[in-house]
Amino acid sequence: MGCRSLLVWLAIIGVWGIDRWLKILVQTNFIPGETLKVIPEIFHLTYVLNPGAAFGLMAGRTWIFVVTAVLVVFGVIYGQFRIPRKEWITRLALGMIGGGALGNLYDRLVIGRVVDYLDFQIWPYVFNFADSMIVIGVGLLILALLREEKAKNEVADD
Repeated sequence: MGCRSLLVWLAIIGVWGIDRWLKILVQTNFIPGETLKVIPEIFHLTYVLNPGAAFGLMAGRTWIFVVTAVLVVFGVIYGQFRIPRKEWITRLALGMIGGGALGNLYDRLVIGRVVDYLDFQIWPYVFNFADSMIVIGVGLLILALLREEKAKNEVADD
């Protein structure tokens, strides 16, 4: 197993570890609903316990998110064995998605809600590091797929 083969696992563990650490810091130093203005009117840290999915959607349907997160994590684990070693962007993306899903899954199973704290004032929703890693991971995955499609088209044009 080469270095690139470990990338998915390292990303999952790294994202989950950073996510846990940040959430513990927030839970230890804030009470739910408390806000710290880091950059007034731009960025605040606000401790929110989110009972739903992204943006608080489908509150109270925890089982749906638990099942989805478990499927995502297993899909990432299964998928990483099928990705060629040279596809490091795809491996990193899968690790970020898996680590983010695992971070929010942990919250749902242990706390019953997801700990959110990143509060950009231009956006009406509060989110967390795990959410960010999922979004960035999906973006990288799309980028990798577009690069692969472009490479196929260039070969077909030759």
